[in-house]
Amino acid sequence: MSTGQNLITTPITADFLRGHLDVEETAHGLLPHRLPAWARRQIPDDRLAVAEAQPSGVRLAFRTDATTIELDTLPTKRVYAGFPPQPDGVYDLLVDGLLTAQATVDGGNLRTVTDMQTQTTHFTPGPAGTARFTDLPTGEKDIEIWLPHAEITEVIALRTDAPVIPASKTGRRVWLHHGSSISHGSNAVFPSAIWPAVAASAGDVELINLGFGGSAMADAFTARAMRDAPADLISVKLGINIVNSDAMRLRAFTPAVHGFLDTIREGHPTTPLLLISPILCPTHENTPGPLMPDLSSGTLKFKATGDQAETAAGRLTLTIVRNVLADVVEQRSAEDPHLHYLDGLELYGESDHHQFPLPDALHPCPEGHHRIGENFAKLVFANNGPFATTTS
Repeated sequence: MSTGQNLITTPITADFLRGHLDVEETAHGLLPHRLPAWARRQIPDDRLAVAEAQPSGVRLAFRTDATTIELDTLPTKRVYAGFPPQPDGVYDLLVDGLLTAQATVDGGNLRTVTDMQTQTTHFTPGPAGTARFTDLPTGEKDIEIWLPHAEITEVIALRTDAPVIPASKTGRRVWLHHGSSISHGSNAVFPSAIWPAVAASAGDVELINLGFGGSAMADAFTARAMRDAPADLISVKLGINIVNSDAMRLRAFTPAVHGFLDTIREGHPTTPLLLISPILCPTHENTPGPLMPDLSSGTLKFKATGDQAETAAGRLTLTIVRNVLADVVEQRSAEDPHLHYLDGLELYGESDHHQFPLPDALHPCPEGHHRIGENFAKLVFANNGPFATTTS
């Protein structure tokens, strides 16, 4: 798979990786995971099993003089039966923190979703490939290669035209974030442009992204994983998946949120902890789930199928969820001064939606991701924000 240059091969070990909670040795190389092995054994469906293995926010980090870099990987790509194939995942190469080059990898395994409602899939094995970066700046530099946020990626081999060493610890604060497919990066076109990555760059923090497509369900194993993970800053964005899957009623949701926060606090009793409600999604503002795919326009969109009248019986909407989350933080804040609340409408509200509509009625467009990341940084990492280094 090499270009034929006289390149140095460096074994990829776990200390080259950032933004993960676990690493699995496979027959091909290393597979980074965003949940530990014990938590993965408790996952109830294939959707989350796939999502946590997609390396959103995971990157290789090393120092080198190299101007040519090759990274062999085995991607697992997802396609939907009856739809055109999605573009190959993008590998972002950052030099000293600045996006400098991008590449894709041909081939790979193929996971074909044959039924969107049941998430039934067919797996076809494929070959590994190579992401190549050439004509990089000369001189010693810090390199990060952000792996595709929506492709399971086994890293196999690293080849360069100069020696490499794993990057030193940056000393930056570690931000541990949990959320839904929006945090995972749905509709973002490359991995360093998902909104948590945009916010992390602006806030000068190290990101661990536990955004899982369709799977921010207040799962106890996710809370325990967050409890046990090292973190200087923690955020939890809940609501949209619970509403669009119609997973809980009001009676169950409120204590589930308390329990999720209680578990995190067992390991991080005084860490700044931010509870974030959903961004604007007109589909579910006042209509409960479940959410269903809608192809009537010729493109994939989503629609809510619940009955608004049933909110009186405890069915959830985004408006109700925001009120619940704000109340939970208000109830707990007297005994937990490091717990904060952020209304998701401040990240993406009516004016943002008017400028950057949700293309599928659920997920933000690439410009929307950038807007959310910018707004988060301004609200949360600012001097008077909950994640400020100093308070004014």
